[in-house]
Amino acid sequence: MSSGLVPSLKQSCGSAGKSAINDLAIFGGTPAFPQPLHVGRPNIGNRAELARRIEDILDSAWLTNNGPYVQEFERRICELTGVAHCVCVCNGTVGLELAIRALGLKGEVIVPSFTFVATPHALQWQQIQPVFCDVDPITHTIDPDCVEKLITPCTTGIVGVHLWGRAAAPDRLADIAKRHGLKLLFDAAHAFACTYRGTGIGNFGDAEVFSFHATKFVNCFEGGAIVTNNAELAQRLRTMRNFGFVGYDRVDYIGTNGKMPEVSAAMGLTSLDSLDDFVAHNQRNHDAYARHLDKLPGFQMYAFPEGDKFNLQYVIVEIDPAAALTRDEVLELLHAENVLARRYFYPGCHRMEPYRSLYPSASQFLPHTEALSQRVLSLPTGTAVSEEDIRRIAGLIRLAWSEPELVRTRLASRKKA
Repeated sequence: MSSGLVPSLKQSCGSAGKSAINDLAIFGGTPAFPQPLHVGRPNIGNRAELARRIEDILDSAWLTNNGPYVQEFERRICELTGVAHCVCVCNGTVGLELAIRALGLKGEVIVPSFTFVATPHALQWQQIQPVFCDVDPITHTIDPDCVEKLITPCTTGIVGVHLWGRAAAPDRLADIAKRHGLKLLFDAAHAFACTYRGTGIGNFGDAEVFSFHATKFVNCFEGGAIVTNNAELAQRLRTMRNFGFVGYDRVDYIGTNGKMPEVSAAMGLTSLDSLDDFVAHNQRNHDAYARHLDKLPGFQMYAFPEGDKFNLQYVIVEIDPAAALTRDEVLELLHAENVLARRYFYPGCHRMEPYRSLYPSASQFLPHTEALSQRVLSLPTGTAVSEEDIRRIAGLIRLAWSEPELVRTRLASRKKA
């Protein structure tokens, strides 16, 4: 690091209330934050309106089984995304499992390893082999060129993941799926209220699955939704989420209990009411991180393309392995300060069980996934995180960056002790 850069780094260090390496919590200082700052602390929305809806549910005694709040939530999702059909479910993972089964997937299905483990689990749970595909190092989403090379006579589908809210090349994947007679499903857990070339995510492939887990910017306490423009598929999914019932006492095929309860839909509707406010807050946070971490050597914020809408519920940075400090060293320093940053998606699904044992050589074919799993860090954001919090977080990072050799030496000594 040039001597001319160090003063500018140190100048902003005091913004975290700390001006020397010994002030860092990991070396004995007081944590910068008395309470943990999470990557995805739940957004609550209007509590009074949520309470009103819950009281209405209790008064009606209609707690589940496709109640009026679930139906309203489905309608509003269709309006927001522009998709024809929405089937709300108890969570996103069950949504993936239902969609996979309803599409008739079997044999092998191509999926990225750089995703939350629920994505391949939804396949493996149904005895379908996930074939791990590498990702584009810029977009972090599945690489269509790699997808095409992995297709075999046993391949029945592709599962793309819209990571960080960025669409996973839906046009190219649709072309590949059409030419090879494959089904195309998208895990859209990160991408609710996002668009691709002006079209709402939810309109691509045979179906897409949203997550409304508590950590998502729009949440249902716990919940998910499958969206599709295929009316026949939507009806099949509605039947499957309710044990396979097609009438009062008639079951046509196997199903499960994947229904969303009314209280979850009430929370979802309350979240939708505040959606614009949540996105605006995420945008301010994203801009604040960009401003305060600007020009930090080896630190790069994930870039979103212009012209589309993004919910910005994740603030993603890549830390170059050759930078002043490694991603894991930064993580260790931040955790000590109660800044609970996350290594998304570490170490890659292919290095988790059962996949590590089933496909021990997978890492040889996933160079970009391997590299990203060592570089990516997700920083706290959401309505629980303020611009002042971000200024302090950035100050901590810049303080460590001002004397990296000393920090690294102290960390090594600490581990030996």
